[in-house]
Amino acid sequence: MAMRDLVPWKWGEKQAPVKRAEEPFYTLQHTMNRLFDEFFSDFGLRPFGESWTGFSPSIDVTENDHEIKISAELPGLDENDIEVKLANDVLTISGEKKTEKEDKDKNYYRMERSYGSFQRSIPLPPGVETGQVEATFKKGVLTITLPKTAAAPNRIKKIPIKTR
Repeated sequence: MAMRDLVPWKWGEKQAPVKRAEEPFYTLQHTMNRLFDEFFSDFGLRPFGESWTGFSPSIDVTENDHEIKISAELPGLDENDIEVKLANDVLTISGEKKTEKEDKDKNYYRMERSYGSFQRSIPLPPGVETGQVEATFKKGVLTITLPKTAAAPNRIKKIPIKTR
């Protein structure tokens, strides 16, 4: 048997690319997979069947003339699972979430465990009193109060807008 008999095309002939009938379905499937991946990643979730690897807590930052307040929702955690650090004008909240659920009945036994770590870093403006930062944890909400220095409010300058 000659080598050219094993090759699926004929030597020397140019063939136009064949458009397959299933191509529209492949395109539709690819588009739907991408949409589901983007949807789930926006909420910090994984698509069906993939394991849970962690979570990212929701954070609210408010500021007034005297202080900056940061609130982080950390349900299911206690203060021993959370670490708060302030270095180089960056506040970092990190921790580890561990959950175990056990369900027993006459005909079944179910045990679920999930573990994951998280870390959120928030850049801070200059003028924060780093020595007087306070953190409180109550009912799953971590609140961090960062007082501003006396000179901090004076650093804001309003710029007038001119019209021509």
